[in-house]
Amino acid sequence: MTVMKILLIDDDTKLCRLIADYLDPMGYRVDAAHTGQQGLRMLKESEYHAVILDVMMPGLDGFETLQQMRRISDVPVLMLTARDEETDRIVGLEMGADDYLPKTFSSRELLARLRAVTRRYQKQAVPVNDERNMVFGALKIDPDSHSVTLDDEDLSLTPIEFDLLYNLTKAAGRVLTRDQLLDSVAGRHYDVFDRSIDVHISSLRRKLGEDPRNPRYIQTIRSVGYLFKKDV
Repeated sequence: MTVMKILLIDDDTKLCRLIADYLDPMGYRVDAAHTGQQGLRMLKESEYHAVILDVMMPGLDGFETLQQMRRISDVPVLMLTARDEETDRIVGLEMGADDYLPKTFSSRELLARLRAVTRRYQKQAVPVNDERNMVFGALKIDPDSHSVTLDDEDLSLTPIEFDLLYNLTKAAGRVLTRDQLLDSVAGRHYDVFDRSIDVHISSLRRKLGEDPRNPRYIQTIRSVGYLFKKDV
């Protein structure tokens, strides 16, 4: 069984031990850091398959840590939040987190979400050699390099934003449901009420310069999902 290296950044030492003890027999080796600064140092010194990051930490909090982390790595990040506030989750996702869990999570849910984000990352790491550049007017998508340009300017997309755009454009002219999009980027079924997909789409639209009232590329199909316009 391949051992997956996980970096856990949380100031709650007891929780860190519990998570490590649970994940160890599941094939995960957990390295714990108890401050954001320590976690960033460890991420620079070693490679990890995923990071579990607490939002509420003294000193450098989870959001600040994530912001600095994204400057040096695109490793999957699963955020933990003790507060049941939608704002925390939205901010984390918009800053580049891959998923989130409230600290009332069950061990099985943690394992399922961890497996999902690592699967997506591994799938993304496989180079695509049989796809040509996809061009939609001023928008160009290169699947090989995972790069996107709009009006000849590079767009800085998170891994999930790129995957969403890529899957929407592959299905241009067809509606993709939220479940289909979630499966395409995470490889698992989410709760149908999970709003993380809407947050990522909203962020993607902003980067594309979309007018929500008259979208040029991504159209919302009410109560169903999203459609990338075929004739741009």
